[in-house]
Amino acid sequence: MCGRFALTLPDDAVARLFDARLSNDSATAHGQNICPTQPVLTILSSKGQRHAGPMRWGFLPHWYKSETDGPLLINARAETIATKPAFAQAVRARRCIIPASGFYEWTKDADGARLPWYIRPEQGDLLAFAGVWQVWVQGDTRHATCAIVTCAANAALAHIHHRMPVILAAQDWPKWLGEDGPGAAPLMQPAPEDSLRFHRVGVAINSNRASGDTLIDPLEG
Repeated sequence: MCGRFALTLPDDAVARLFDARLSNDSATAHGQNICPTQPVLTILSSKGQRHAGPMRWGFLPHWYKSETDGPLLINARAETIATKPAFAQAVRARRCIIPASGFYEWTKDADGARLPWYIRPEQGDLLAFAGVWQVWVQGDTRHATCAIVTCAANAALAHIHHRMPVILAAQDWPKWLGEDGPGAAPLMQPAPEDSLRFHRVGVAINSNRASGDTLIDPLEG
């Protein structure tokens, strides 16, 4: 799964990278410790124009009566996304990209303590997570919400965690965003083993309140 990630580039720089128009409402989470339910920057495409703007990380199906009416859906499994009632329509018609500088996964030591790892691109500044989105409305409350699509981990990351985000190559962005016709399902595959690098980081990241650039520093010793 993906339960925590980082984004350090400013929104306008990310929007330029994706050739997207930046929303005026761009209050998005940044830094080394982006957590579920925070507003994250997303890229979507509509009527030939890409848009960059905030969505709540935590997909809310239309039948939820409140934001806590059911499980917190931060991830959608690629293997079942097309048949799960929460995501089936979204994966067909409402796909987005969630940019990230890197993400975290955890292993455990012999005593069960959680040991965090930071995973980032081998080249370049950003990862493009495949996502799905849904506008949730209850009374006067309206939220644009999203989830990150995950798949089985590639061989390089499998010793850290058995799942990973679906990471889209630049040439696949138009297909995932629906700009290049149907047939996006084949994109929901593990990233190439040589496309990512990873290192252990300190346990400060285990807290969702942690902040600061040092969270991603390699653990010494």
